[in-house]
Amino acid sequence: MQRDVSSCNTYNYGDAHYWDTRYVQDALSFDWYQRYSSLRPFVRSFVPTSSRVLMVGCGNSLMSEDMVKDGYEDIMNVDISSVAIEMMRTKYDSVPQLKYMQMDVRDMSYFADDSFDTVIDKGTLDSLMCGNDAPLSASRMLGEVSRLIKGGGTYFLITYGDPKVRMPHLNPSAYNWKISLYIIPRPGFKKAAGDSSLSSKSCLEAISLTSEGMLPHDYVLEDPDSHFIYICRKTDEEVAQIPSYPLMEDVL
Repeated sequence: MQRDVSSCNTYNYGDAHYWDTRYVQDALSFDWYQRYSSLRPFVRSFVPTSSRVLMVGCGNSLMSEDMVKDGYEDIMNVDISSVAIEMMRTKYDSVPQLKYMQMDVRDMSYFADDSFDTVIDKGTLDSLMCGNDAPLSASRMLGEVSRLIKGGGTYFLITYGDPKVRMPHLNPSAYNWKISLYIIPRPGFKKAAGDSSLSSKSCLEAISLTSEGMLPHDYVLEDPDSHFIYICRKTDEEVAQIPSYPLMEDVL
């Protein structure tokens, strides 16, 4: 497995100093890839509001705040940047549902095994894949994520990485994850007027992957810069499997 260079630049996104500097220079809230409003149908379908949630690489995103407004009760937010964490801890001091800790996702030994029902990752694995020692960093992070999720729990990954570059990292049998894939266009994407070459797909429909876990050979992305949502459910023989329901635009 190689370093994922498809969307990387010269910055080392796995380095705390880079992020500290960035948040000092720009303290405005910023959400990578997608806002909660776009992800809500997926979150509400796969993450009960009573779940204990771990938000890895929270930065100064509004995602956790929006989830609390939507009824979520317990969200632990971690980030490698102490600047971001202090900023967010101060901002949400009066919101008991939100907690913040400075932490490297490659070593989350502060938390005991099976501490969380759900881990949400919006771009953090991607940032490690752009850093030094990318395969090792990814393996360490995903090993920690797997350790922290309870049986029957979910790793909710939002990434620019298609199955060709992400499945090799997500598929190791040690994780024991059952993986479903959804694809969502980038915010603001619109089809070209009169373009009939692209099939009509709903982003709320899971993609049928090949036996190797790849996209079908004839699958065409409506948006070449789509984001991929991997729902990785940690199976446990002693835990009843949660049924899969069709997604709806507004899940109550």
